Amino acid sequence: MAYAGLVLAVLTIILSVVCYFKILYEWHRKVRIQTVRPARLQKHLAAAAVAAPTPTPTLAPPAAQSTELLSYPQAPGPMPWPILGSLAILGQYEVPFEGFTALAKKYGDLYSITLGTTRCLVVNNLDLIREVLNQNGRYFGGRPDFLRFHKLFGGDRNNSLALCDWSALQQKRRNLARKHCSPSDASSYYQKMSDVGVMEMHRFMDQLDEVVTPGADFKVKPLIMQACANMFSEYMCSVRFDYTDRAFVAMVRNFDEIFWEINQGYAVDFLPWLAPFYHKHLNKLGRWSAEIRDFILERIVNEREQTLGDEEPERDFTDALLTSLREDPSVTRDTIMYMLEDFLGGHSAIGNLVMLALGYIAKHPEVGERIQAEIDRITDGGSRNVTLYDTESMPYTVATIFEVLRYSSSPIVPHVATEDTCIAGYGVTKGTVVFINNYELNTSEKYWAEPKRFDPSRFLETATLAQIRTDLGDSPTAKQDLSSIIKTNGVSSENERTIRIERVRKNIPHFLPFSIGKRTCIGQNLVRGFSFIIIANILQKYDVRSNDLDQIKMYPACVAVPPDTYSLAFSQRTRQH
Repeated sequence: MAYAGLVLAVLTIILSVVCYFKILYEWHRKVRIQTVRPARLQKHLAAAAVAAPTPTPTLAPPAAQSTELLSYPQAPGPMPWPILGSLAILGQYEVPFEGFTALAKKYGDLYSITLGTTRCLVVNNLDLIREVLNQNGRYFGGRPDFLRFHKLFGGDRNNSLALCDWSALQQKRRNLARKHCSPSDASSYYQKMSDVGVMEMHRFMDQLDEVVTPGADFKVKPLIMQACANMFSEYMCSVRFDYTDRAFVAMVRNFDEIFWEINQGYAVDFLPWLAPFYHKHLNKLGRWSAEIRDFILERIVNEREQTLGDEEPERDFTDALLTSLREDPSVTRDTIMYMLEDFLGGHSAIGNLVMLALGYIAKHPEVGERIQAEIDRITDGGSRNVTLYDTESMPYTVATIFEVLRYSSSPIVPHVATEDTCIAGYGVTKGTVVFINNYELNTSEKYWAEPKRFDPSRFLETATLAQIRTDLGDSPTAKQDLSSIIKTNGVSSENERTIRIERVRKNIPHFLPFSIGKRTCIGQNLVRGFSFIIIANILQKYDVRSNDLDQIKMYPACVAVPPDTYSLAFSQRTRQH
């Protein structure tokens, strides 16, 4: 019996190995076979091959495509293993985007990679990125179907503005939010944004003075996140909450947990059959989101609905949402709830960006000192607070925010092909996940001098006042900016064409912190504006240092830091630098 059992075991092992290699062979054969696609595409490819050395054909609209199937070339890439694909390759790197950059050196600026069983493309070259996001953006409006994304938004990621597939509803939601989230500098919303930010900073610093010991390390992130949340709730909902409100504090913490979560990658994203092993984790995501929505419903929406009148002018984003709910049959209560959750959650991006900026300033005190010199110059030695209208007069502060975004290299959310199309002559099938590797754009010596060095001045240039006047235009805000620039730089009519003034560089083509195309970040003005107000007003009053620089840890290709992160030391400035 023992002998028979041994023989059976050996035969089982042999059969398993044979089956495995059979599967492996079939898998490799499958991914090597050129995919068949419409004849019209083949004609495009043939014509482009004759006309240009680097063809970039596009598909005709689906209705015009021939049903005849012919093959077209696939982008090169590493050979995937069954089930796992090439996940093991990326596992060798601290973050996937480092792996994407390394693989580009072998396979080129556009290559394919299979993660789990999901076909993906990685785009590294600036021209190709623009082709995907701008010229052919209509073909790449989808988002990945990750289980985590669904869990965060009530079981359907399309409830989220950032994680949904492009649709008519998506366009309607963006249009509804645009004037609130992308205010022009001459609008009343811009003025409100500045006023809200400055007022909240007064309250924040009063609270900080109560809890911090001068010069001692302090876990400041929760307080910063609460200040950011209040800026958003005041600006969008005309309501703010006390820093001691437990329900508010819990909501802010949940948002921060989710923001950290969104910036992480998990095996279950590409291996959904692992979901049972992530059961507790996925349920935790759902619980965080549900608690946030409960707070928004009880403390904001329900109270506002009771006071919203038919004849009252629109006060804020919440009024706009409730009005659209009343007037537009296609807008549901769930629509406005998820929109509020989405946009209020934008404060997490700002709070994490501010934490990163303060961390870099603690590591590089000379950066903070130069920002403080700008502050003292434009506020006459601290006689007033810094406002949003000071950005043109404080180019180094703005440049510091940009350098934090470059250095942290915040990744662009992956896109998904919604139709069969092609990039640079390579066919792309519907459902392919497309990674935009802006980590390469932000860290390559091809685009930046000494990219590993933290240096805000790389975003600065000099220009004459005449050039600046032309660029700013004739709006009232532009005239105010120009007056401030003239005052702070000592410019006169005699030297305005010769003296050169420092300003933020315009139109850096390879710097895409908020993406480009129709899915560009709609809240980027809020991110830039509120982060500027927070950083400038903190440094106006405090020197920011750390008693242990080694505990300040940042993560490559990540604009988030963990909810429980490094401490910083705050000391009130005793003199104006």
